Amino acid sequence: MTVKDLQTLFDYGFWANRKLFDVVSQLTNEEFTRTVAGSYGSVRNTLVHIMSAEWGWLDRCGGLQRGPALNAADYPTFAVLQDRWTNVETHMREFLATRRDEDLDRIVEFSLGVTGKRAMPVGELLHHSANHAVHHRGQVALLLRALGHAPGNFDVLFYYGAQPRVAAS
Repeated sequence: MTVKDLQTLFDYGFWANRKLFDVVSQLTNEEFTRTVAGSYGSVRNTLVHIMSAEWGWLDRCGGLQRGPALNAADYPTFAVLQDRWTNVETHMREFLATRRDEDLDRIVEFSLGVTGKRAMPVGELLHHSANHAVHHRGQVALLLRALGHAPGNFDVLFYYGAQPRVAAS
């Protein structure tokens, strides 16, 4: 795994977030916070979980400090959540931009509570973070559909298709 690989994974995630955010921004506050289904219940709670996890892994890997896990109640509107997420995205991009491939091999010790103390390389932890977000974005898409909103397609295939291509010579 290289820094470029991680930058691409996170760039895809940020692109997919924007696709979802276009739809989430159309929700009323009641829809945004309504318990519908899934592991976290609402669109808001699920999005806060994704952001909290991404920020938490960034923190563990040496980036912007998060502190305790984020509380969904601190994000009463989508605008508040989106503003914070823009900040987290900026810090993730800056963090990755200042890494070298060999930095990804540094071992980080962490504890998730249920699994006890563990240690893994930075690259694997950040790869997990990007993949974790994919899983929960799918849940948000399902919640949006349950609320009567079509999230569109944000599959990585469409991300790659939207990227500018350099013509072969």
